Amino acid sequence: MSDIDRFLQAATRENTRQSYQSAIRDFEVEWGGFLPATPDSIARYLANRADKHAVNTLRQRLAALAKWHLDQGFPDPTKASVIRQVLRGIQTLYPAQEKRAKPFQIDQLKLVDRWLTANADSAQSHGDLASELRYRRNKALFLLGFWRGFRGDELTRVQIEHVHVTPGEGMTCFLPRTKSDRQLKGGNFKVPLLSCLCPVTAYEEWIAAARLTAGPVFRAVDRWANISANGLNIDSLVPLLRNILQDAGVDAPELYSAHSLRRGFASWATANGWDLITLMEHVGWKNAQSAMRYIDREDPFNQRRIEHALLPTQGK
Repeated sequence: MSDIDRFLQAATRENTRQSYQSAIRDFEVEWGGFLPATPDSIARYLANRADKHAVNTLRQRLAALAKWHLDQGFPDPTKASVIRQVLRGIQTLYPAQEKRAKPFQIDQLKLVDRWLTANADSAQSHGDLASELRYRRNKALFLLGFWRGFRGDELTRVQIEHVHVTPGEGMTCFLPRTKSDRQLKGGNFKVPLLSCLCPVTAYEEWIAAARLTAGPVFRAVDRWANISANGLNIDSLVPLLRNILQDAGVDAPELYSAHSLRRGFASWATANGWDLITLMEHVGWKNAQSAMRYIDREDPFNQRRIEHALLPTQGK
């Protein structure tokens, strides 16, 4: 791979590349379209996929097709007015409520933490190193993911050399890139040392047990306690989290995803009096609209507010 190819590859996030490749494959192989495409063929493709995919998914497919044409030096057919009209019609005829991961509650975090801690200690006492390593890794994964509000792909990309622990205070994680970091400057994310459910302690216990000094923090561990040199694959993260939840006794684990940790922290912080600006700064949101999508209000139906107003006033 040439230097130019390396730089071009680094300019696009890995999951974005995979998403675009999947979109092109769906258009060209699964549907049978030809590239370069015409506005008419793309409109027919959208019509064919209208009852199979959400509008947001179709928009992602259009973005991938647009990028392919521009990269190959062709005009972008997705900018044609017929494409906008077809997409608007699909949105009208196939309205879909946005699906959101169920927020992970603090009581569930306590349950999972107790279960993982007990199993890690038991595995250690029985000399089962492979199981001990997995339990300690998973504990660090849950606690760091919740208290830091990381996205799933961000958790898989945390590097040991980018983590600095300040004894008695906490640790700082540097991410070279995030979804909202359009200028690719990277960002430092501080993680507090806590008296319980501590992400810093869990991280240190996992790193020490695994004897890791560099590279990805979260990695696969095989049955012989061999630790992969690569980070966890993003596609394996959701099944891993759901398996942990099921084994720990959390109800309906299939309703949760990696985003559940992020949403859970946002809801917990809001319920405990964090203002929106502080929450945005902690998690890394750039605008209030993005933050509000993650917050589940404590009284979503305004029941308490309305009931309070209906109470008879003393003296009347």
